[in-house]
Amino acid sequence: MIDLYAVGEMVIDFIPGSEEASYIRKAGGAPANVAIAAAKNGLKSAMCCKVGADNFGHFLMDTLAKYNVEAICKDLCEEAVTTMAFVTLLANGERVFTFARKPGADMMLSENDVKETDINNSVIVHAGSCSLSAQPEKDATIKAMKLAHENNKLVSFDINYRNIMWKDDIKACVDAIKSVLQYVDLLKLSGEEIDMMGGEENLPVLMRDYNIAVIVETLGKDGAKAYFNSEVLKVPGFRVPAVDATGCGDAFWGAFLSKLRLDGVSNLSDLTGEKIKSAMNYGNISGCICVQSKGAIESIPTRKQIEEFIRKNNIDFTK
Repeated sequence: MIDLYAVGEMVIDFIPGSEEASYIRKAGGAPANVAIAAAKNGLKSAMCCKVGADNFGHFLMDTLAKYNVEAICKDLCEEAVTTMAFVTLLANGERVFTFARKPGADMMLSENDVKETDINNSVIVHAGSCSLSAQPEKDATIKAMKLAHENNKLVSFDINYRNIMWKDDIKACVDAIKSVLQYVDLLKLSGEEIDMMGGEENLPVLMRDYNIAVIVETLGKDGAKAYFNSEVLKVPGFRVPAVDATGCGDAFWGAFLSKLRLDGVSNLSDLTGEKIKSAMNYGNISGCICVQSKGAIESIPTRKQIEEFIRKNNIDFTK
């Protein structure tokens, strides 16, 4: 049984000094971060789909292997061309991809990478909104979410707006997100994504219209908040100096999903307010530690570090 199957792609880094707003697209960044964070926090089995063969991909693969996370990808070997592509946005809005090593690299996530057997063997399937901004990963991500939903798996989804991926078209991003919310059980958002989805007052409406079980707002230093049934669940923040650091959101969500799973959540009927609050507390601390460590995948904390943080700060979640 696979505890977590993370699928999708997103922007990892930007190329500075480019008037054309070029950026590097590295396949497998965000889902790999979440899978690693979950594994570091106690999940015995996780998968991510997929990691490419550039230097970042090799680093991710080494980290995945260290924490017993399996990656679904084309063979990560020297002859496998890089997934790193320099992307230029032209004046007419078109995107031009120039691959760093070999033209025509076929390493982006596709529908063929998503296997129903992997979905069936998973408990939680996680995806993110940036994956919906381009083909073929959009079709692959939707396929994974739809299969998981139809097979009664827990579907986790992270709303994460990146203007460069949506050409500053927030409506297009929202429309893409709304097209998949019917498959979502656990929804994560924060900051501007809350406003983008109609504001905090509209979150209960989204839950009702799309039958979402839980919506979690990650609010950094102000703590986190979740909507569950008719409850609004809150947990405190822990001296977080920033809320926008690479890896922070992934650290939160990996710890959140891991704690839910370790607390026995296998389907929607297992969800309780107490389990959600416990997972939010661990997520908040994980994100805090990650930010204080200057973010990035290297500083995503382990369960041991979270427990040590709780001990040193005399945190009592029962109060």
